Amino acid sequence: MNHLLQCRCGKLRGEVTDTGGANHAVCYCRSCQAFATFLGRDAEVLDGRGGTTVIQTSPSKLAITGGADQLACLRLTEKGLLRWYAACCRTPIGNTLADPKVSFVGLVHTCLDGAGQPPLEQAFGPVRSVVNTDGARGADKPKPRGMGPAILWFLGQGLRARLTGAWRRTPFFDAKTGAPVARPQVLTSEEHARLMAQVDAAA
Repeated sequence: MNHLLQCRCGKLRGEVTDTGGANHAVCYCRSCQAFATFLGRDAEVLDGRGGTTVIQTSPSKLAITGGADQLACLRLTEKGLLRWYAACCRTPIGNTLADPKVSFVGLVHTCLDGAGQPPLEQAFGPVRSVVNTDGARGADKPKPRGMGPAILWFLGQGLRARLTGAWRRTPFFDAKTGAPVARPQVLTSEEHARLMAQVDAAA
């Protein structure tokens, strides 16, 4: 089953070519909150407790069919995740590790829940993992669940991608050099501190 992917303005388009085997998760970490805040999309990305709904899958199951030149990349810190978004309208797309051999992307729900698309629960199954709840807003934190299965899922699908060579199929890295297709913007320590202060103020 395919599921369409696109940014808010429609310049960047693609699809998840196989929705099976994905992990549907909600992450409450401050870094995910910071990413949404950096893009000015926190109101639509984050839930009331600061959680980001993500669909974790293999980049080999993701095809960009138009507007690939709009892919932009952010690193909150020098060694942080690569956080991908559409430069045209600052729609978050997803998060990857810096090594393409680690076949993983966490797709942010806002690029998947466009008009006419089935609910994420129907396309990818129910939420199975609720993680990093210490970063949730408010005094009463959500109860974490599914971390163990999520780790096993990550290891299993990563191993399959290495054995089959599927890790080489990714829209985020150059097939020849292994470099990100867009040069990551790395925040300075001052920029990072200001951004995290915004996250703390919102909490």
